Amino acid sequence: MTLSRPVAKDLLDGAGLRAKRALGQNFVVDPNTVRRIARLSGAAPGTRVVEVGAGLGSLTLALAETGARVVAVEVDGDLVPLLRTNVADIVGVSVVHDDAMTLDWGALLGEGEWSLVANLPYNVATPLVADILDSVPQVTRMLVMVQSEVAERFVARPSTAAYGAVSVKTAFWADARIVGHVPASVFLPRPNVESSLVEIVRHPPPDTSIDPQSLFALVRQGFAKRRKMLRGALAGRVDETQFAAAGIAPTARAEELGVAEWIRLARVVGDLR
Repeated sequence: MTLSRPVAKDLLDGAGLRAKRALGQNFVVDPNTVRRIARLSGAAPGTRVVEVGAGLGSLTLALAETGARVVAVEVDGDLVPLLRTNVADIVGVSVVHDDAMTLDWGALLGEGEWSLVANLPYNVATPLVADILDSVPQVTRMLVMVQSEVAERFVARPSTAAYGAVSVKTAFWADARIVGHVPASVFLPRPNVESSLVEIVRHPPPDTSIDPQSLFALVRQGFAKRRKMLRGALAGRVDETQFAAAGIAPTARAEELGVAEWIRLARVVGDLR
């Protein structure tokens, strides 16, 4: 059982609540959509799933239907009682009232592998996915529903308009691809943007000799002034000799470099700060 639009609306009205714009709340209220997301997430008996932004629990219920163990994280204290009530009779589901941006992931997940499934608002999507990739190795797979523009950034390749620092970070840690699109009509309230589903599957880093934080600091500086050539964008950090040693043209721009090229440049610079 999942939550239809009339049921979700009645729950909110009965509690005197409305979607909070400040939290980017748009609840998925289409049973077919949440079951599709659960299927694409790979949730199944014996798997462990952490859901971020569980809301009223529509997707939570669909994930539970697969037989997976589900930990549902919700930051909105007004919604948590409704969420707890909606999943109270479901075996294998627990609710955590916390902020995914600040919670102690190690304490929550412990050891072993987890999948993360989430309907993420625009202002949270990029920093949360980046933080999970950087510091939560227990999460080996993600299926996130985000604004389509954000989805394009996660999966972008070099020399494309959407390619940026987050694209490099994602490619360093994982394989990412868009696996579906979600129309605005399945949300309550209806957003003004279209959404996409991005699958992110962690892989071993391509170079374990590079400090990721230092690498990504270099990448961020390069993309901070993406219209500039690298000799200008990285002035004071990379000199002409180092560009030559890395086999990188100083006249190139940040969006022209793939992960392998950024790693070569970082290895040559060596003393990244």
